[in-house]
Amino acid sequence: MYLESPFYLKDGHGATSVLQSNYLNEISALYFITTIKKAISNLSYQEKATKIVLKNTFISLPTNKTGELDFEYMENYIQIILNNNLQIMDSFVKKNKLSSLSFTVNEKNAVDAFNNGLIVNKDFKISKLFNIYSPPKRFNANAIEFGGKFPYVARGSENNGIRGFTTQDIQYLSKGNTISFGQDTATIYYQEKPYFTGDKIKVMELTDSGLNENKAIYIISAMRKSFSTFAWGSSSFNEDILNNVIIKLPVTKSGDIDYEFMENYISAQKKLAVLPILDNQNSEYHYSPDFGVLEVAEEKEYK
Repeated sequence: MYLESPFYLKDGHGATSVLQSNYLNEISALYFITTIKKAISNLSYQEKATKIVLKNTFISLPTNKTGELDFEYMENYIQIILNNNLQIMDSFVKKNKLSSLSFTVNEKNAVDAFNNGLIVNKDFKISKLFNIYSPPKRFNANAIEFGGKFPYVARGSENNGIRGFTTQDIQYLSKGNTISFGQDTATIYYQEKPYFTGDKIKVMELTDSGLNENKAIYIISAMRKSFSTFAWGSSSFNEDILNNVIIKLPVTKSGDIDYEFMENYISAQKKLAVLPILDNQNSEYHYSPDFGVLEVAEEKEYK
C-alpha cells in the first residue's frame, strides 16, 4: 500500500518492507504496486518477499525516448483507469437508483438480522413458487439477425445470458420480470425486459408476487445453492426435476415468504459493493488500490 504521511511500524513487524522514492505520489504508486505484485506473484509461501528478495527482483516499467522512467505516462495511464472505474461506478449507482449510499432503517435492520442469525428459512419447492414454461417460440441464433430492439437470451454465462439484440414478431416475446433458466448449463438470470430465446431455455414466472431485480437476485442465489449439488448431464435440469427442486427462503413469523427482507437485504448489499470505490460520507469518489495487471508501452527492467 502507498502511505503519503510519515508512519511508525509496530514492534515485531520486522517482516514489513518499506520501499521509498522521491518520485512516488498517490497515482504513480498504483502503477508501481501493480508491477511489483506481478513480479512477486510466483513466489511460494516459503520464499516470501523479504528485503533481499525485493532488492533482487526486476520489474518492467515504461521509459521515455531518453531511457528514463516515464512517470508522466504512468500517471496518465492510471488516471485513465481511475476515470473508467468512476464511470462504471456512476452507471451502477444510477442503474440501481442508489440516491444515497447510507442504509435506510429497513436495510440496516435486514443486514443486522442476517448477521445475527435471526432469519428463519423454510424449504419451498420451485413448483410452488414459479410457473415454469417454454418460450412461445425458440429462435436459432445462427438463423437470426442481430442489431435489433429486444434481448436474445441464450445459455451463455456472461452478460446476463444476453447474446445480442434482435427484432422478431413480438407475439413470440417471453415476459419481462421473469427468470431465464438454461437447462443444460443451469445458467439463471433475471430478465427485466421482454426477450426472445433460443433452445433449452425455460421461463420462470413468480406466481405469488411481482418479481423485481432485488427479489430475483436473492432467489437466484438460493436456487444456485440448491443446483450446485446436481450432477451435470443433458437431463439434469429437465422441467420435471426443476419443479421438484427445493430451495430455502426467509419467512415471516406467520410463515409467509419474506420478500420485504429479501429486497432490503439485497439493496444493502448493492451499497456495500460500491463502498470500496465510493465515499459513503459525501458520495465523492476515491481511489481503489487494485487494478490487476497493467499493459504498458515501451518497458525497461529495473531492479
